[in-house]
Amino acid sequence: MAVTACTATAVLGGVRLSPVFSVSRYPSPSFVVPRRPIAFSGVNLSDARRFSSLKIRASSDESSSSIQGDELLGDLKQKWDSLENKSAVFIYGGGAIVAIWLSSIVVGAINSVPLLPKIMELVGLGYTGWFVYRYLLFKSSRKELADDIEDLKKKIAGTGE
Repeated sequence: MAVTACTATAVLGGVRLSPVFSVSRYPSPSFVVPRRPIAFSGVNLSDARRFSSLKIRASSDESSSSIQGDELLGDLKQKWDSLENKSAVFIYGGGAIVAIWLSSIVVGAINSVPLLPKIMELVGLGYTGWFVYRYLLFKSSRKELADDIEDLKKKIAGTGE
C-alpha cells in the first residue's frame, strides 16, 4: 500500500493554512450522511441587528486606526526630515543592535553555568524588593521617584539646566 504525503498551503483572510493530507491507491470508504434540515433555534431579528451593528463598529474602528497610523507616519517623516545629522542616527542604531546582540551572548553564557542563573534570580528579586520598599511603598518616596524621572527626562531631552 503506497501512501504519499502532500502539503498544500492556502491563505485565507491573512492566515496561512498548511493542511497535510495523504493520498493512497485505494479509495476511501464512502459514508452516507443523512440530510437533515438545519434548525436555527434562538435566533431572532434583534440578534441579527446587534451583529450587523458590530460589523459597523468594527469597520469604523479600522478606519480610525488607519488614520492614526497615517498621522504617526506623517509625524515620523516630519521628524526625520528635521534631523540634520542622519548618519549619527544610523550609527547609534547600529551600536544599539550590536549592544543587544552582545548582551544576549553574555546572558546565554551566564545561563550555561550551573547555579549562576539561580543566584542572579535571587539578586534580581532582592533588588526588586529593595526598589519597592525604597520608592513605591510610601507616598513621599513615590514623589521623589517621579521627580527623579522628570529630571532624567530633561537631561535626555536636553531641556534641563
